[in-house]
Amino acid sequence: MAERFIGLMSGTSLDGVDGVLAEDAGQGLRVLAHVAAPFDAALRAELLALNTPGDNELHRAALAANGVALAYAEVVQRLLQQTGLAPAQVRAIGAHGQTVRHQPQAVDGVGYTLQLLNPSLLAERCGIAVVADLRSRDLAAGGQGAPLVPAFHQAQFGQPDAALAVLNLGGISNLSVLPPLGQDAAVLGFDCGPGNALLDLWCQRHRGQPYDADGAWAASGQLHAGLLAALRAEPFFALPPPKSTGRDLFHADWLAARLAPFPGLTPADVQATLAELTAGTCVDAVRAHAPQATRLAVCGGGAFNGDLMRRLQAGLPWLQVVSSQALGLPPQQVEAAAFAWLASRTLRGRTGSLASVTGARGARVLGAIYPA
Repeated sequence: MAERFIGLMSGTSLDGVDGVLAEDAGQGLRVLAHVAAPFDAALRAELLALNTPGDNELHRAALAANGVALAYAEVVQRLLQQTGLAPAQVRAIGAHGQTVRHQPQAVDGVGYTLQLLNPSLLAERCGIAVVADLRSRDLAAGGQGAPLVPAFHQAQFGQPDAALAVLNLGGISNLSVLPPLGQDAAVLGFDCGPGNALLDLWCQRHRGQPYDADGAWAASGQLHAGLLAALRAEPFFALPPPKSTGRDLFHADWLAARLAPFPGLTPADVQATLAELTAGTCVDAVRAHAPQATRLAVCGGGAFNGDLMRRLQAGLPWLQVVSSQALGLPPQQVEAAAFAWLASRTLRGRTGSLASVTGARGARVLGAIYPA
């Protein structure tokens, strides 16, 4: 019998909340409704500030976690209104929360990951069970805790006769390498580097816009080879998988330090160079780890950036670069759908992680359950 789950995701791009209400009959998810809602400007600013050390962090983080829960609850109500469903007709909500720190294996060999969310408040407001804290168990098992979406990509998009690569272009870019179904080969997945995070930051600073629509501003600039070399010298790019990253690394101060030797660059040329950094590190990842793939399916906000898509296709001329829409799921729905799927796995006592992706000692049932 098909069960319904809600998935809620707010990523490192901090552009807001994506929610889906989906049906799971065991043959892949079928999305029934989708809602995208921007964060309140004050909450977004506070979440961005909490990505770096500051004063009174514990108090501020607790209040921000409440704010995220309330924003999530509004999305849930809109999904229920769209579908005409009652809370009792939804088995559970898979809720990611807002990542403000991601430090796998840091300091003590275990590390931590911190997603701000008050799951109890979300369950109370919605009257639906919540599955949250979906990354910590993988870290406890020696993994990176990220990315978690490759397992869903394989379940939803895996092809019987061809290898497929799936690229999520959110605030951080991550790649899933999916062998043909039934083949005795492991799924691979890892973070490539900054997706939209630095592009959005630079656009907000110099254009007063939340993002570079269609990449038009980046396309108007000129690549600066010296700056690109300085950006690509970041050691993270040379690390082998498994690896994951976030705004802990790719933030405004990181960019400022690498811009310092090049004071005369125009903002448009910096944007063009950042676009080449994003696309180029993804191209490198595909070349190194998905040489057999015939298609690269792109999801996340970057799938709507025509300039990035053109750069990817230029760097990977032997394969077809397409939107995830070509596989039946629109780009803005994929990550939220993944967390609906993860909630379904947890409620059924099934593993949601892949050790071949995160480097953990084995697959684990993920998350904590907060009853309705």
